[in-house]
Amino acid sequence: MNILIVKLSSLGDVVHAMPAVQDILAAVPDARIDWVVERSFAPLVQRCQGVRRVIPCDLRRWRKSPLSHQTRDAWRAFRAELARDQYDAVLDLQGLTKSALVAWLARLSPSGKRYALSNQTEGSGYEAPTRWVAHEAIHIAPHCHAVQRSRELCAKALGYEVPASLNCGLQARALTQPAVPAASRPVVALVHGSSRADKQWPDDHWLALAARLDLAGLDVALLHGTDDEERRSQQLAQQMKNACVWPRLPLDLLTDALATCAGVIGVDSGLSHIAVALDLPHVQLYNFDTAWRTGPTTTQGQRSVLGQPCPDVDAVWQAWGAVSRA
Repeated sequence: MNILIVKLSSLGDVVHAMPAVQDILAAVPDARIDWVVERSFAPLVQRCQGVRRVIPCDLRRWRKSPLSHQTRDAWRAFRAELARDQYDAVLDLQGLTKSALVAWLARLSPSGKRYALSNQTEGSGYEAPTRWVAHEAIHIAPHCHAVQRSRELCAKALGYEVPASLNCGLQARALTQPAVPAASRPVVALVHGSSRADKQWPDDHWLALAARLDLAGLDVALLHGTDDEERRSQQLAQQMKNACVWPRLPLDLLTDALATCAGVIGVDSGLSHIAVALDLPHVQLYNFDTAWRTGPTTTQGQRSVLGQPCPDVDAVWQAWGAVSRA
């Protein structure tokens, strides 16, 4: 059975769709799963167990210059790659116009069908074309975790029950050459950056937390995904003991480097969700109550810490103590 997953972005959303792939493999042993995703996230999806072929696209970039020769050539190449196989099921897990377009372009087998969300869930984007191009639009409970939403859509489309256990299937590999600075002590990665300022944690809190980690015999690595986050990382590292700033890595190498850490403490961001998928000891910080929708979903080794207006250092430290002993 050939299956196409359409989940284009963003980083956290892509990670949240990975357990659905593992569910499909368990329920449909002969499944051959391809995945369309934005090119920048393709290296991560290639590490998702059971994905046969990753089909990268550049919709974000193409929209900036839709009529250029470069865009038209790239679009033709993408459509040719998408048409290589016929699919028995196309699963639009995104629920947006752009994912509906990709699902519509995908080539179906004679009995193939397109499946999509029939409704919006709380805190998630949704656009009507995803329903228009689907042969079957599937209703999902409005109050639903991001991981569960994808799992339920796939289960209802393909006719199986969502398994009780959860497995992301994100596979790290041993680093064959140094990708990050060497450390003499176990390393805790700090994920301070977020695309939304209201998700961030104050600098003085990070400094106080790093001081406690140092006294506990742990080094600190600061991660970043943008130039602004890198500048902030450098500024924080200069005020911390035994701290280093990791280079900006492709997502596959970043996954490998994170897997070597003693744990991760971070705000609600894509990098934090990678740590969750790797099942690392992890504390995720929320300034408002959205942890029910995107927070850690496993029961061991991970915690969400909620605060108003933000979690205090003592609460985060207590959570770290609990996950590091688990």
